[in-house]
Amino acid sequence: MKAVVVEDEKSIIDAIALAFEFRWPGAAVIGAPTGKEGIRLVQEESPDIVILDINLPDMTGFNVLKEIRKTSAVPVIILTVRSDDEDMLRGLEAGADDYVVKPFNYLTLLARIKAVLRRTEKTPLKMKKDALISPRLKIDFVNQKVKVDGRPVTLTPLEYRLLVLLVKNKDRAVSHKRIMEEIWGKSYWGDTENIRICVRRLRKKLKDSPPRMILSKRGTGYLFKS
Repeated sequence: MKAVVVEDEKSIIDAIALAFEFRWPGAAVIGAPTGKEGIRLVQEESPDIVILDINLPDMTGFNVLKEIRKTSAVPVIILTVRSDDEDMLRGLEAGADDYVVKPFNYLTLLARIKAVLRRTEKTPLKMKKDALISPRLKIDFVNQKVKVDGRPVTLTPLEYRLLVLLVKNKDRAVSHKRIMEEIWGKSYWGDTENIRICVRRLRKKLKDSPPRMILSKRGTGYLFKS
Protein backbone atom coordinates (compact mmCIF):
# COMPACT_ATOMS: atom_id res chain seq x y z
CA MET A 1 0.00 0.00 0.00
CA LYS A 2 1.35 3.39 -0.99
CA ALA A 3 -0.33 6.75 -0.41
CA VAL A 4 0.62 10.28 -1.37
CA VAL A 5 -0.69 12.94 1.01
CA VAL A 6 -0.66 16.44 -0.49
CA GLU A 7 -0.93 18.63 2.60
CA ASP A 8 1.14 21.56 3.87
CA GLU A 9 0.57 20.80 7.58
CA LYS A 10 3.10 18.23 8.71
CA SER A 11 1.04 17.32 11.79
CA ILE A 12 -1.83 16.19 9.54
CA ILE A 13 0.52 14.15 7.33
CA ASP A 14 1.98 12.48 10.44
CA ALA A 15 -1.48 11.70 11.81
CA ILE A 16 -2.61 10.21 8.47
CA ALA A 17 0.59 8.13 8.35
CA LEU A 18 -0.18 6.82 11.84
CA ALA A 19 -3.72 5.94 10.78
CA PHE A 20 -2.38 4.06 7.74
CA GLU A 21 0.09 2.18 9.94
CA PHE A 22 -2.81 1.14 12.16
CA ARG A 23 -4.79 -0.30 9.23
CA TRP A 24 -2.01 -1.29 6.81
CA PRO A 25 1.23 -2.05 8.71
CA GLY A 26 4.20 -1.24 6.53
CA ALA A 27 2.24 1.15 4.34
CA ALA A 28 4.30 3.85 2.65
CA VAL A 29 2.85 7.32 3.20
CA ILE A 30 4.66 10.04 1.24
CA GLY A 31 3.97 13.65 2.12
CA ALA A 32 3.98 16.55 -0.31
CA PRO A 33 3.77 20.10 1.17
CA THR A 34 2.95 21.74 -2.18
CA GLY A 35 0.71 21.02 -5.12
CA LYS A 36 3.60 20.85 -7.61
CA GLU A 37 5.39 18.32 -5.42
CA GLY A 38 2.20 16.29 -5.14
CA ILE A 39 1.77 16.15 -8.92
CA ARG A 40 5.38 15.04 -9.33
CA LEU A 41 5.06 12.32 -6.69
CA VAL A 42 1.88 10.91 -8.22
CA GLN A 43 3.65 10.62 -11.57
CA GLU A 44 6.82 9.08 -10.12
CA GLU A 45 5.48 6.89 -7.31
CA SER A 46 2.25 5.52 -8.86
CA PRO A 47 0.45 5.43 -5.47
CA ASP A 48 -2.62 3.35 -4.63
CA ILE A 49 -4.44 6.42 -3.33
CA VAL A 50 -4.00 10.19 -2.99
CA ILE A 51 -5.19 12.32 -0.06
CA LEU A 52 -5.39 15.89 -1.33
CA ASP A 53 -5.95 19.07 0.67
CA ILE A 54 -7.79 21.82 -1.17
CA ASN A 55 -5.88 24.70 0.46
CA LEU A 56 -2.22 24.53 -0.57
CA PRO A 57 0.43 27.27 -0.52
CA ASP A 58 1.31 27.28 -4.23
CA MET A 59 -1.88 26.26 -6.05
CA THR A 60 -5.39 25.08 -5.29
CA GLY A 61 -6.12 21.42 -4.74
CA PHE A 62 -8.62 21.62 -7.58
CA ASN A 63 -5.85 22.50 -10.03
CA VAL A 64 -3.67 19.74 -8.60
CA LEU A 65 -6.51 17.28 -9.15
CA LYS A 66 -7.00 18.43 -12.73
CA GLU A 67 -3.30 17.89 -13.43
CA ILE A 68 -3.39 14.43 -11.83
CA ARG A 69 -6.39 13.46 -13.92
CA LYS A 70 -4.54 14.28 -17.14
CA THR A 71 -2.26 11.27 -16.60
CA SER A 72 -3.72 9.10 -13.84
CA ALA A 73 -6.98 7.52 -12.69
CA VAL A 74 -5.61 6.94 -9.15
CA PRO A 75 -8.35 7.22 -6.48
CA VAL A 76 -8.30 10.68 -4.88
CA ILE A 77 -9.92 11.76 -1.62
CA ILE A 78 -10.04 15.51 -1.08
CA LEU A 79 -9.88 17.25 2.29
CA THR A 80 -12.26 20.20 2.56
CA VAL A 81 -13.16 22.73 5.23
CA ARG A 82 -16.55 22.72 6.90
CA SER A 83 -17.23 26.38 6.11
CA ASP A 84 -17.21 25.85 2.34
CA ASP A 85 -19.63 23.20 1.09
CA GLU A 86 -18.81 24.08 -2.52
CA ASP A 87 -15.40 22.42 -2.12
CA MET A 88 -17.08 19.03 -2.21
CA LEU A 89 -18.98 19.75 -5.40
CA ARG A 90 -15.97 21.31 -7.15
CA GLY A 91 -13.79 18.38 -6.12
CA LEU A 92 -16.21 15.83 -7.52
CA GLU A 93 -16.53 17.89 -10.70
CA ALA A 94 -12.74 17.80 -11.09
CA GLY A 95 -12.61 14.03 -10.69
CA ALA A 96 -12.31 13.28 -6.96
CA ASP A 97 -13.60 9.90 -5.78
CA ASP A 98 -14.64 11.05 -2.31
CA TYR A 99 -14.19 13.84 0.22
CA VAL A 100 -13.63 14.25 3.95
CA VAL A 101 -14.47 17.44 5.84
CA LYS A 102 -11.94 19.02 8.21
CA PRO A 103 -11.59 18.64 11.13
CA PHE A 104 -12.04 14.91 10.70
CA ASN A 105 -11.77 11.74 12.73
CA TYR A 106 -8.98 9.55 11.40
CA LEU A 107 -11.07 6.42 11.77
CA THR A 108 -13.60 8.09 9.49
CA LEU A 109 -10.83 8.83 7.00
CA LEU A 110 -9.70 5.20 7.14
CA ALA A 111 -13.26 4.03 6.50
CA ARG A 112 -13.51 6.30 3.46
CA ILE A 113 -10.14 5.09 2.15
CA LYS A 114 -11.15 1.45 2.57
CA ALA A 115 -14.44 2.09 0.76
CA VAL A 116 -12.72 3.86 -2.15
CA LEU A 117 -10.10 1.12 -2.50
CA ARG A 118 -12.78 -1.57 -2.32
CA ARG A 119 -14.69 0.12 -5.13
CA THR A 120 -11.51 0.39 -7.16
CA GLU A 121 -10.61 -3.27 -6.79
CA LYS A 122 -14.10 -4.64 -7.37
CA THR A 123 -15.09 -5.62 -10.90
CA PRO A 124 -18.89 -5.41 -11.01
CA LEU A 125 -19.50 -7.03 -14.39
CA LYS A 126 -18.11 -10.23 -15.86
CA MET A 127 -18.39 -10.52 -19.61
CA LYS A 128 -16.14 -11.49 -22.45
CA LYS A 129 -12.97 -9.42 -22.71
CA ASP A 130 -14.14 -7.03 -25.41
CA ALA A 131 -17.79 -6.13 -25.63
CA LEU A 132 -19.38 -3.77 -28.12
CA ILE A 133 -21.94 -2.14 -25.87
CA SER A 134 -23.40 0.22 -28.44
CA PRO A 135 -22.43 1.42 -31.94
CA ARG A 136 -20.13 4.00 -30.32
CA LEU A 137 -19.04 2.36 -27.05
CA LYS A 138 -16.66 -0.57 -26.49
CA ILE A 139 -15.45 -1.84 -23.10
CA ASP A 140 -12.57 -4.16 -22.30
CA PHE A 141 -13.82 -5.58 -18.98
CA VAL A 142 -10.61 -7.48 -18.21
CA ASN A 143 -8.34 -4.45 -18.43
CA GLN A 144 -11.09 -1.96 -17.58
CA LYS A 145 -10.55 0.14 -20.68
CA VAL A 146 -13.16 2.12 -22.57
CA LYS A 147 -13.27 3.31 -26.17
CA VAL A 148 -15.72 5.69 -27.79
CA ASP A 149 -15.77 5.91 -31.58
CA GLY A 150 -12.59 3.83 -31.56
CA ARG A 151 -10.69 6.25 -29.32
CA PRO A 152 -9.58 5.41 -25.76
CA VAL A 153 -11.29 7.27 -22.92
CA THR A 154 -9.68 7.68 -19.49
CA LEU A 155 -12.19 7.22 -16.68
CA THR A 156 -11.67 7.46 -12.94
CA PRO A 157 -12.51 4.29 -10.97
CA LEU A 158 -15.74 5.94 -9.85
CA GLU A 159 -16.76 6.85 -13.39
CA TYR A 160 -15.91 3.38 -14.68
CA ARG A 161 -17.98 1.67 -12.00
CA LEU A 162 -20.96 3.90 -12.71
CA LEU A 163 -20.72 3.23 -16.44
CA VAL A 164 -20.50 -0.53 -15.91
CA LEU A 165 -23.45 -0.52 -13.51
CA LEU A 166 -25.58 1.26 -16.11
CA VAL A 167 -24.33 -0.98 -18.93
CA LYS A 168 -25.08 -4.09 -16.88
CA ASN A 169 -28.68 -2.89 -16.68
CA LYS A 170 -28.90 -1.42 -20.18
CA ASP A 171 -32.34 -0.35 -21.33
CA ARG A 172 -33.54 -0.48 -17.70
CA ALA A 173 -33.64 2.48 -15.33
CA VAL A 174 -31.27 2.22 -12.36
CA SER A 175 -32.60 4.09 -9.34
CA HIS A 176 -30.68 6.83 -7.55
CA LYS A 177 -30.75 4.73 -4.39
CA ARG A 178 -29.25 1.68 -6.07
CA ILE A 179 -26.52 3.77 -7.70
CA MET A 180 -25.59 5.34 -4.36
CA GLU A 181 -25.53 1.99 -2.58
CA GLU A 182 -23.49 0.17 -5.23
CA ILE A 183 -21.09 2.96 -6.18
CA TRP A 184 -20.69 4.99 -3.01
CA GLY A 185 -22.02 2.67 -0.31
CA LYS A 186 -25.16 2.60 1.82
CA SER A 187 -23.84 5.21 4.25
CA TYR A 188 -23.87 7.84 1.48
CA TRP A 189 -27.54 7.52 0.55
CA GLY A 190 -29.56 10.72 0.72
CA ASP A 191 -27.59 13.08 -1.53
CA THR A 192 -28.03 12.53 -5.26
CA GLU A 193 -25.82 15.49 -6.16
CA ASN A 194 -22.81 13.14 -6.30
CA ILE A 195 -24.60 11.06 -8.93
CA ARG A 196 -25.55 14.06 -11.03
CA ILE A 197 -21.97 15.34 -11.04
CA CYS A 198 -20.50 11.95 -11.91
CA VAL A 199 -23.01 11.40 -14.72
CA ARG A 200 -22.21 14.83 -16.14
CA ARG A 201 -18.47 14.05 -16.12
CA LEU A 202 -19.11 10.66 -17.69
CA ARG A 203 -21.27 12.08 -20.47
CA LYS A 204 -18.61 14.68 -21.23
CA LYS A 205 -15.88 12.05 -21.54
CA LEU A 206 -18.08 9.80 -23.67
CA LYS A 207 -19.01 12.79 -25.85
CA ASP A 208 -22.62 11.99 -25.10
CA SER A 209 -24.12 15.42 -25.75
CA PRO A 210 -26.99 15.69 -26.24
CA PRO A 211 -27.44 12.50 -24.20
CA ARG A 212 -28.16 9.44 -26.33
CA MET A 213 -26.37 6.78 -24.31
CA ILE A 214 -26.92 7.80 -20.68
CA LEU A 215 -30.47 9.04 -20.28
CA SER A 216 -32.04 10.69 -17.25
CA LYS A 217 -35.25 9.22 -15.90
CA ARG A 218 -36.78 12.09 -13.99
CA GLY A 219 -37.51 11.22 -10.38
CA THR A 220 -36.13 7.69 -10.84
CA GLY A 221 -32.48 7.50 -11.89
CA TYR A 222 -30.54 6.84 -15.08
CA LEU A 223 -30.69 4.44 -18.01
CA PHE A 224 -28.09 3.30 -20.53
CA LYS A 225 -29.65 3.13 -23.98
CA SER A 226 -28.17 0.35 -26.10
